[in-house]
Amino acid sequence: MRIPHVPFLSFIFCYFFLIHHNVYYTGVSAQIVEDQQQSLLKLKNSLKFKTNKSKKVLSWNQSIDFCEWRGVACDEEGQVTGLDLSGESMYGGFDNSSTLFSLQNLQILNLSANNFSYEIPSGLNKLKNLTYLNLSHAGFVGQIPTEISSLTRLVTLDMSCLSYLYGQPLKLENIDLQMLVRNLTMLRQLYMDGVIVTTQGNTWSNALFQLVSLQELTMSNCNLSGPLDPSLTRL
Repeated sequence: MRIPHVPFLSFIFCYFFLIHHNVYYTGVSAQIVEDQQQSLLKLKNSLKFKTNKSKKVLSWNQSIDFCEWRGVACDEEGQVTGLDLSGESMYGGFDNSSTLFSLQNLQILNLSANNFSYEIPSGLNKLKNLTYLNLSHAGFVGQIPTEISSLTRLVTLDMSCLSYLYGQPLKLENIDLQMLVRNLTMLRQLYMDGVIVTTQGNTWSNALFQLVSLQELTMSNCNLSGPLDPSLTRL
């Protein structure tokens, strides 16, 4: 029997090597997709919401590709990159063990127009890829957690609230505005209407001056005090 040429043997080896790794990576991808779906289903089961007003979460079920679920956006690999839970009449809150925080590829998170009536969860700092975070009119109360300052990729941050609807407003007391935004150098839109800011005018004015990319700012009904710092004119 004639021994095959070495190049042919190399070709056979590479062929089976590639097949093996293609199957391996396909398996890994399938596992990632399964994990993402299970995380969303666990999230659905942990949330409290009025079923008669839900137009998104209530419809989530395994008979449909989870990337087609209402309020869910995915990338080409099946990783969840966007989650819109706005206007779902949710109440209660999230604890820091929520499967929401296992969705590490989230870039967009919208929790607006709900009625959570709890503090903003510090577990948000696990979502390092967030570029858009909307917590407006969601019923969150109390102190804004320092952990939000670690979301360094944020471009839009909306924490606007109507304090008279929820009894107590969101506050910047234990931390000041400078501490909150010190790492948010990519921020372009900052909406804080109704958030109580207790620091003096020169302190919060200088904090805003750090936001070199800032294009939009709203801070109405924030209980702001002066004096305003001249640095505001350079924004």
